[in-house]
Amino acid sequence: MGFAVIGLDHVQLAMPPGGEAAAETFYSGVLGLARLPKPEPMASRGGCWFGSGSVALHLGVEDEFRAARKAHPALLVRNLGALTTLMAEAAIEVRPNPDQPPGTGCYVDDPFGNRIELIDADWAGAGSATRG
Repeated sequence: MGFAVIGLDHVQLAMPPGGEAAAETFYSGVLGLARLPKPEPMASRGGCWFGSGSVALHLGVEDEFRAARKAHPALLVRNLGALTTLMAEAAIEVRPNPDQPPGTGCYVDDPFGNRIELIDADWAGAGSATRG
């Protein structure tokens, strides 16, 4: 074959114009991802980037925005229970993943309605051979 895909650089989600503050509140304030500077000329188009370790999420402005209801990033979370408790306290709806054992995964929506999957990192490490 001569080549190999060796990693994932980032995932991009769409957001409506002017949503940067709401994105920062959710992605930095709730999920704990650092807001990263966008290089020009991309910065002048709006949107924002977030990251932590090998995780990189980019949010790009889309004038005719429609939330991603099926397509989604899946984030591995250490101590998922603590994050879901924080989200419940912040009135963020947490939906259990019906395809995983209770407490090992869930779905939430970002402020724009994009679906985000959260997976317990300990369960994923132990159960990765059984996941689909």
